[in-house]
Amino acid sequence: MRTTIILKTASNYLLPVLLVFSIFILLRGHYLPGGGFVGGLIASIAFILHSFANGLNKTKELLIMHPGFLLPVGLAISFLSGFAPVALFDLPFMTGLWSHDAVAILGHVGSALFFDIGVYLVVNGVTLTIIFTISESA
Repeated sequence: MRTTIILKTASNYLLPVLLVFSIFILLRGHYLPGGGFVGGLIASIAFILHSFANGLNKTKELLIMHPGFLLPVGLAISFLSGFAPVALFDLPFMTGLWSHDAVAILGHVGSALFFDIGVYLVVNGVTLTIIFTISESA
């Protein structure tokens, strides 16, 4: 597959921009539209665009680990954020817990943020695993 120099150059600049934007969408997700699902899709799109422009092997070199490892980590984080109210305060599963003090930039951090982080990792892992598997077999 031949790609143009414009696509290669643009994808190298767009990758970090899209990743930062995906984190922004992840962090604003509880109060406004966005969250872990949409943020994970945007992060996946960034890596897929890089893969189309620069090749699958170069994109895999950028990743610290195989995307399939993100699945159990994300599921564990999401499950633990839902189970924390049960274990710590004898509250129902998935009850929202919030910090009393605001954190700079983030505001009041709650268990919903950790749930969204888990969803972000799962969506990113599933999407990249599927796309990379299809690309390798083609």
